[in-house]
Amino acid sequence: MQNLLLGIPIATVVFLIPLLPLIGSALNGLIAILGRGGRTPTSKALVSVIGVGFPFLTFALVLWVTSIAKDPATGFTTPPVWNWIAIGDFVATISFKVDRLSLLMSLIVSGVGSLIHWYSIGYMAHDKGYARYFAYLNLFLSMMLILVLAGNLPLLFVGWEGVGLCSYLLIGFWFEDPQKAYAGKKAFIVNRIGDFGFLLGMFLLYSHLSAKGIHEGAGLLSFEILEKYRGDLFLIATPVCLLLFLGAVGKSAQIPLYVWLPDAMAGPTPVSALIHAATMVTAGVYLLVRLHFLYTLSPVAMEVVAVVGIATTLFAGIIGLLQNDIKKILAYSTISQLGFMFFAVGSGAFAAAIFHMMTHAFFKAALFLGAGSVIHGLSGEQDIWKMGGLRFKMPMTFCAVGAGILALAGIFPFAGFFSKDLILWQGFATGHKVLWGLGFLASGITVFYAFRLFAVVFMGRPRNQENYYHAHDAPLSMTIPLLLLGLLSLVSGWIGIPEILKGGDPFLRWLAPLFPYENLSQKLEASGHGMELLLMIITFLWVFHLGLFALLLYSQKLNLARRGAEKFPMIREWIVNKFYIDELYQGLFVRPIQWFSEKILWRFNDDKVIDSLLVDGSAKTMGLLGQIFAMLQTGVVQTYALFFAIGAILVIGWFAL
Repeated sequence: MQNLLLGIPIATVVFLIPLLPLIGSALNGLIAILGRGGRTPTSKALVSVIGVGFPFLTFALVLWVTSIAKDPATGFTTPPVWNWIAIGDFVATISFKVDRLSLLMSLIVSGVGSLIHWYSIGYMAHDKGYARYFAYLNLFLSMMLILVLAGNLPLLFVGWEGVGLCSYLLIGFWFEDPQKAYAGKKAFIVNRIGDFGFLLGMFLLYSHLSAKGIHEGAGLLSFEILEKYRGDLFLIATPVCLLLFLGAVGKSAQIPLYVWLPDAMAGPTPVSALIHAATMVTAGVYLLVRLHFLYTLSPVAMEVVAVVGIATTLFAGIIGLLQNDIKKILAYSTISQLGFMFFAVGSGAFAAAIFHMMTHAFFKAALFLGAGSVIHGLSGEQDIWKMGGLRFKMPMTFCAVGAGILALAGIFPFAGFFSKDLILWQGFATGHKVLWGLGFLASGITVFYAFRLFAVVFMGRPRNQENYYHAHDAPLSMTIPLLLLGLLSLVSGWIGIPEILKGGDPFLRWLAPLFPYENLSQKLEASGHGMELLLMIITFLWVFHLGLFALLLYSQKLNLARRGAEKFPMIREWIVNKFYIDELYQGLFVRPIQWFSEKILWRFNDDKVIDSLLVDGSAKTMGLLGQIFAMLQTGVVQTYALFFAIGAILVIGWFAL
């Protein structure tokens, strides 16, 4: 296999990476169509081999490209496969960016994505839409790989819209249920708001460069050319960065466009894992990191990104404190953790944002798949207050979820400890001390809701005997990927052990050549390692003791927790109802649009103007004219002679006057 691949140009091999899951999607889509209505028997074994085999083959291909790519530090763009848009001076090519960032993202997407596909074999085994599910899932993986490998903004936007389409298809996978169908539509529509900003940002970039007389054969919107003419973009850097950030806010579910992500839990749980861990929601962070050379031109845009990130982290974390649906707790956790990544980007800590994205992919996938295992073992139950004591009935799930919880909470030596503390430290060192304080508070909130979930689900006594009696660990097709992700939740952070802990920051050093414009290293050296160690110890003690308190409170002192919540009923009500943001959006946007659409566009414009006046009115007018003229056609000669005489008199009278 290796000898065969060595004879193929690397551009062709890179092109195969997103193509393989696309082929798998097409094959399973064909099987789903042929099997519709029972006309052709659907082989689940064949669907599984195609649906899981192509993602694993893709992962192997990414590993191989990573091992043989020359100078992947600064990277290169492959020659165009073809020019898919050529209008005047504007050219957009199918070409791919190969560097350490795109290869790392491809490894995360294809690696975690493959494990989620594997897990899906057991989770979706009895679903009648099995082939359709894997067709959508493979397409999702292909679109995300196009997004992270794209060599220009238009091609990246293809992947961007592709993952948006797939999220709609998969969130609303069980579309027979109106609530699930509504959740899919909500995700699709909210993301279109962000996409409007993305498009405007691209248009502004192109119009500005073309107005300066810059014309390049490879297209003005390729990343290499944008970076080459970075100096010419200074005047428009702030509006462009803010517009592109609006796109990232929608895709990565930040304030104010975060409302779609909790409802995305309506889809199958492996879909939730894929959206939250390896695809879609990380796309916004990736976009900003890929365009770091633009964002470093605009301190204003960087501050906006940092503030929105920390505000989202704190806000989503507070909502997650009192949620009772196991998947929605994790959904708000994802929103919160993405906020940490945007805070890192806004602080100029681009490599730290990618580091946390990587560790988050592992531990959040473990948590979602663990939640899926619990739901599977409890026959669909998602309310954590109908669980309890499951550590005895589901030991494998208990271990994997425990590893994910410890990583999410940032407990040493699990992955989240290294990546989250790195973000907080670099944010502090770059002068964002107030935002660091809010991030420090948010990290405490994170550990509290994480250990609350863990204690209520796995510790204490069973609160529903029937659920407890039927609980069991998932089959091996689900358990093995879950345990692998649990292991990665432990060890993945070790590649980023900082110098202060004798680790040498290998991950940051590996990515450093990609970010030549950041001034981070000087600021970190000025702050000193002593301050880094002090903040690390303070943060660890904060999360460790708060996590221990939450674990004891919700496993042994539930009555105390309930009494504490009852003392602040108004605050509790606001948090439980998510600060009524969805209701606010309904009142400000959804209902007025519905009223305008129904009363003006439909009842008045469509019914009264178009149907009644133009369509029906024109028909009635012609019918009336026909009736009048029909009255004149009597067939009596004397009547026609009378009409002729009257006409002649009128004509003579007209000319006589």
